[in-house]
Amino acid sequence: MAIRLNDNKEIVASIKAGLKEKGGYCPCRLEKTEDNKCMCKEFREQIADPEFEGYCHCMLYYKEK
Repeated sequence: MAIRLNDNKEIVASIKAGLKEKGGYCPCRLEKTEDNKCMCKEFREQIADPEFEGYCHCMLYYKEK
């Protein structure tokens, strides 16, 4: 298993700028809760699933099997 940044540098730059503006909270989510702090709870749970392969909600990270 490996976790990497999206290969699209424009997406990465946009999401990182959004994270900076929102103090580390996912720019794709409206609420600022601990569950939405990057790396969000949803993606941490997906990482724990050995069958999951894909992007996090905002497409910043990609989990490979």
